[in-house]
Amino acid sequence: MLRRFFLRQLGGVGLVSTLNPLETLASPATAAPTSDRAYWLSILQKLAEPVLTALAEDQLKVRMPVESKPGQEADRKNYSYLEAVGRLLAGIGPWLELDSAEEKALRQKYFSLAQKGLANAVNPKAKDYLNYTKGGQPLVDAAFLAQGLIRCPKLYQSLPTEVKTQVLTAFRQTRPIQPYFSNWLLFSAMIEAFFAFIGEEYDKMRLDYALRQHEQWYKGDGIFGDGPDFHWDYYNSYVIQPFIVDILRTLPGNSYDFLKKRMDKIAPRYAAVQERLIATDGTFPVIGRSICYRAGAFHHLANTAFLKQLPPEIIPAQVRTALTAVLHKTLDNPKNYDSKGWLYIGLNGHQPDLGEGYISTGSLYLTATALLPLGLPATDPFWANPATDWTSRRIWEKGENLPTDHAIHA
Repeated sequence: MLRRFFLRQLGGVGLVSTLNPLETLASPATAAPTSDRAYWLSILQKLAEPVLTALAEDQLKVRMPVESKPGQEADRKNYSYLEAVGRLLAGIGPWLELDSAEEKALRQKYFSLAQKGLANAVNPKAKDYLNYTKGGQPLVDAAFLAQGLIRCPKLYQSLPTEVKTQVLTAFRQTRPIQPYFSNWLLFSAMIEAFFAFIGEEYDKMRLDYALRQHEQWYKGDGIFGDGPDFHWDYYNSYVIQPFIVDILRTLPGNSYDFLKKRMDKIAPRYAAVQERLIATDGTFPVIGRSICYRAGAFHHLANTAFLKQLPPEIIPAQVRTALTAVLHKTLDNPKNYDSKGWLYIGLNGHQPDLGEGYISTGSLYLTATALLPLGLPATDPFWANPATDWTSRRIWEKGENLPTDHAIHA
């Protein structure tokens, strides 16, 4: 049932690719990717390999370093591991959900690691049993994990009954955590949306409160406040709009059709703004908190492309080309990683002073959400159409005569 629901959301597409990722990606350090998709898959491997391998072997807490602000390491060790797991799976979930002969061996490898890893993450007897109760942060990353399972329903479905029960127990353990009066309301809502998605009893009030409160926080022209106030940062993309969109498309019935209609205007508009924020070389404004989430600043643009909800003036291939440039800028520099392949705090290299007190190694894996379009088949226009310049390049490099940009009224 879940599988059929998810396929309906994606139009029932499958994956057909001319790539052989086992050849092109077998040794990312020495083999040059042959296409944008191959390059994106090489980034997926680079991010997923240390996290999922260690978790599957019940060694995540042993192997994963926890870099943070000086003096914060002991505290952040309580949270950093779940951060890495939840955020990574939120990004690669759609690709894990694909079912096709192409990329099958590579995908099955990471799917199997995710299965084994989740079993450890929710088993109180495992060394890598993660924290779902201490402090406030577990609510955040349990929500990202729930989003990952919504994006890859067959991962949850494939788990043994005992492990499924432990997943549900872990999520329910976060309910006593009181969210801040901000985007955190959506973390509580996402967990309840997962319960609704799989047919479990869920708290309608947590969902309703989060959605209606964010409706009150809408500021206009595609932007929500993070709480009552407006913030110059990327939280509309890190959390707010991808969470609202995914929650709304997951819920049964038509109770929130009024909000879906508004988001049908708001989400594409903000995606258009995000596309325009990408400069000619793939850089983007270094503004606001949590900038060390790197390419995760474009979680919303990636999700909008994956869900085929881009505005008509933006073609998918230009988003692919723009996001490829962002990935190169934020993840190619070898200084982004330690000697074992774990991400360092930074945006373009090791820049620990860019991290706030709540940032640690696990936080950084939100960058994986930029990879969501890997859940589209290689025959989709996003991947199959020729590389196309994005807005900044068309104006600044080519001098094209493009239409003016305009606000929307939702």
